[in-house]
Parts: sequence; structure tokens; C-alpha cells
Amino acid sequence: MLKKQANRQKRAMIAAETLEILMNGSYKTNSGDTVTIYHELANSKRESILYRPNKTSLINTQLHAQKKLNQLIEITEETTLAAAYRLVVKEDMTKTICLNFASAKNPGGGFKGGSQAQEESLVRASGLYDCIAQMSEMYDYNRKLRTCLYSDYRIYSPRVPVFRDDLDRLLDEPYQVSFITAPAVNAGVVRNRESYNIDLIQGTMEERIRKILAIAIEREYKAIILGAFGCGVFRNHPEDVAEYFKKVLVDEGYYKYFDKIVFAIYDRSKNKGHLNAFKRVLGCD
Repeated sequence: MLKKQANRQKRAMIAAETLEILMNGSYKTNSGDTVTIYHELANSKRESILYRPNKTSLINTQLHAQKKLNQLIEITEETTLAAAYRLVVKEDMTKTICLNFASAKNPGGGFKGGSQAQEESLVRASGLYDCIAQMSEMYDYNRKLRTCLYSDYRIYSPRVPVFRDDLDRLLDEPYQVSFITAPAVNAGVVRNRESYNIDLIQGTMEERIRKILAIAIEREYKAIILGAFGCGVFRNHPEDVAEYFKKVLVDEGYYKYFDKIVFAIYDRSKNKGHLNAFKRVLGCD
């Protein structure tokens, strides 16, 4: 318990340092060099777009695929940040976009207080918080909703500077990657408190995934980093979420627009339940 509390306090301190970096537009590396991200961050904030629930894009899924499906999809045991660094820096896939598994009601989730989940790790490491915190309309709307299905609001944030690694260490050379911020259905709450909405979970998640992918396609991204969307505190079953992605990406043909689709699943459990579920469903085991 004491170790968990200490880790939480440490993450809260790192979050405070990140907010200071965003305010200053620069940071000092361990070697004492000053790295400036002011202009990159300003551009990302200015060019971020709020997509309202009724905003949809018509996608032509009749395209002829240039690559086989098993050449496009990777299911990897890594974090979203690690996958982003690998694709953008190591593989030079600069047109890469990541899905941020968002809190529906609070930008960055609980990162200021030291909470740890996928979104918190992303906002601690990058300029993403400034890009999404300005979009109060989405968070206000979801707070007022009487259902934890939440809404199809999404935030698109292009070329956000990333300046930390997976261990929260400052990078000597920051890089840029784009994000789509969207909440999953909070299936745990819906099942426990909204039994009348249980049958809506699947359709809501599938439509949200369509709208997320549509942004990436509309903006002509060639690589997308996805994952076990909503399988943490929102308690969606990993097999179900993998099936939702399979239906939209594979059965409906959305995969044809991408050169690489990564499901980054950092699964620390002994049985690797989340990771193996995606491998089984998407045929990559």
C-alpha cells in the first residue's frame, strides 16, 4: 500500500512538472540542454478539432487492399507510447495517429493526482493535455449525460510533441505524433446501474470505433495505434472489444486505408488475457 501511494505521489509530481513544461514551452534535459517545444505545442493546440457526435464521414470501403490483412495488423505487448516511438522514430512512419482511451468527463483523467492508466501516461509524456483541456464542450456534455454510454464526441490533435519515454524520463529529442481522444462506453456501470442500456453497448462501441477511424482516414494517416479500448476501469470485455474492432476494420473494410494497424496492449497479467483475446479474435495468434 505504501509503495502504491509513493508511486502515485511520484506520478503526481511528474504531472506537475509536465504542466510546467507546457506552460514554459521548454524543458531541460539531464545533460542540461534546453529543448523548446513552444511552436510545436502552439500548432497542435491551434489545429486541434472537436468532432461533435453528429459529425460523420462517408468512407468508401470498396477500395482494393494493397496488402494482406495479416501484413497490416500487429498485436504487440507494448504501451501506446512505446508503439508511437517505434513507428514514428524507428520506422519513420510520421503519418501515425494514436487512440487516447479518454476519460469522458475530465481531460487527462486523474493524471494530476497521480492516477495511472493509458490516458494518464500519454498526457504526462506529451503536450496532449493542453490540446484536449481546451475542448470543454465535450467534457461538459458527458458530465450532464444520464448514461455511461457517453457520447460520440471526439478530439483530433495533430502532431503533438512527445517529450517523455515510457518511464517518464525526459527525451533528449522530442518527436511528434497525432491523437484521437474519445471515451469508450463505461460497460461496468452500464451493466450494474443501467440494465435497460446493456443491449446498446455493442452498437454504441461499434459506431464510436467507426467515427474514430473515420477521422484517421479523413486526415490521411497511414498508421494507427489502437488497443484494448475501454477494457480497464470501464470493464468492457476484451473479447467483445476485439470483436467490435474486427467488425469495423475487417468485415466493413476500414483496414484498407492503412499501411499499419497496431494494437498496443500492455498486459501485465499472468495469463495475458487482454493480449490473447485480441490475438484470438483478430487471427494473429
